[in-house]
Amino acid sequence: MAVSLPVQPLHAQEGSPGRGLAAGFEIDFLKSIIDHHYSALRMSELAAGTDTTRNAELGRYAEGTSPTPGTAATPAKARSGSIRSMARTENRMQREEIAHAQMFLKNWYGQTHEPQLDDMGRRQIQLLESTSAGAEFDHAFLETMARHHYMAVTMATACLVAADIKHKALHRYCSGIQHNQLNGIEEMRDMLCHHFEICDYQPLRGLRGQHTGNDSEQGSPSN
Repeated sequence: MAVSLPVQPLHAQEGSPGRGLAAGFEIDFLKSIIDHHYSALRMSELAAGTDTTRNAELGRYAEGTSPTPGTAATPAKARSGSIRSMARTENRMQREEIAHAQMFLKNWYGQTHEPQLDDMGRRQIQLLESTSAGAEFDHAFLETMARHHYMAVTMATACLVAADIKHKALHRYCSGIQHNQLNGIEEMRDMLCHHFEICDYQPLRGLRGQHTGNDSEQGSPSN
């Protein structure tokens, strides 16, 4: 599933590569965040479904996302219109963040990186693929995507303290990830509480986080 996503032309960032330890960190971070965001594309596609053609009408409840290259058409598994809308928003955001990370990697280090699934992303996708459509999927999606967001927050936090201080665009990029993902986690925790009466959910470990009465994550990795 290692395929290239089309990168839209973006404003070129001026500047030289990172200095000292920052250079190696930035290369590793950019490749890792590309792969991390890539798994979110498929996760959001499973929730919202995919469309090979777009409809000009805005706000269509049943509209899906653009499919990831190389994947088959996917029917929406989420029952909630709010979750489908959230998934469409997440899909667009992840695509843009992949494109920006690829641009930084190319401009500063002359490297290209094809998005590919890491082990955690692959297992989270498999979890959602095996979950029945409807309310059961809505529950699983909220927990799994919140957990996915939390991992991005930890990656972005490292970026803010380890990337070269002259790369202001990268710092803004990582700050934006941190802000957006934390807001997303808060929204998903609210939805879990309101719709599923799970009001102590924490996205700190496992494939889909933890809450009282849920021991399905025992033995799962913490990151």
